[in-house]
Amino acid sequence: MDAQTTFIIGIALVTLLVVAAVLSVALNRGPSAGPVTGSFDRRAAKAERAARKAAARARAAASTDETGSATVVLAETPEDTEPIPDPLMERETISAEEYGVNRRMFFNRAILGFFGASLGFFGLASLAFLWPKLKGGFGTPVSAGNIDDLRAEVIQSDGTIKPKPIPAAQAWIVPFRGDVSKSILADVADTVIVGAGAEPGIMAIWHRCPHLGCRVPECLPSQGFECPCHGSKYNFHGEYIEGPAPRNMDRFRVTIDAENNLIIDTGTIIETSRAPVKSVAYPQGPSCL
Repeated sequence: MDAQTTFIIGIALVTLLVVAAVLSVALNRGPSAGPVTGSFDRRAAKAERAARKAAARARAAASTDETGSATVVLAETPEDTEPIPDPLMERETISAEEYGVNRRMFFNRAILGFFGASLGFFGLASLAFLWPKLKGGFGTPVSAGNIDDLRAEVIQSDGTIKPKPIPAAQAWIVPFRGDVSKSILADVADTVIVGAGAEPGIMAIWHRCPHLGCRVPECLPSQGFECPCHGSKYNFHGEYIEGPAPRNMDRFRVTIDAENNLIIDTGTIIETSRAPVKSVAYPQGPSCL
């Protein structure tokens, strides 16, 4: 499973979890009790209690004779003895810690936490997708094998060239015959491993056509590379011959490790302009196109 498929599956799972959370909150809330009508006027309740007390005192004063001696006092009604307590006035204020977390607060915090975690996961996945940590394959140094073995494999007994493909590097291994200082590669460092004495050099050419990116196969009869998409042609050094391609075939920087293996740095792609003077003849036989 590649990174793109994993990313799409992750987005789908996050979407399903969001929908489930919203449905859960909607179902657990239950039917609405409707709007609350009316209101409680604290000032009116306080004024009513004061009026009741004043009326009780007036009745007590009316029952006293002119001599100041108290006579029979009218019996107080239950309403005059004790005012009705007001729960709202006598309620006790408690802190949020004492009250705790109610159901609505719990669901709100759970949804916010879920969305925060989803955004964090999406951000990390995006960073991993945009900046992958390459551990091998194209874009990293690729070992093509022992350079002596490669030289013997690409140069046939009759002197013809048979390029060796390196799929992991998307490259063709070809020999370089001639003087590098007199070729288009004279000003490009580390593109050719120069052979000792009469041994030809070795270089790695990207098999992608610089025109529109088609894979360019080798053509053994003509001893060159010929693009089947739009007809661009190159010799075995990757130098432009004809067609719509804007430049030579691109090549990679190459080095040799301690074990004499050819290392292709596929993270370093080198472009060169069309060579005015070709370093190897083309074609040397019939074309493959």
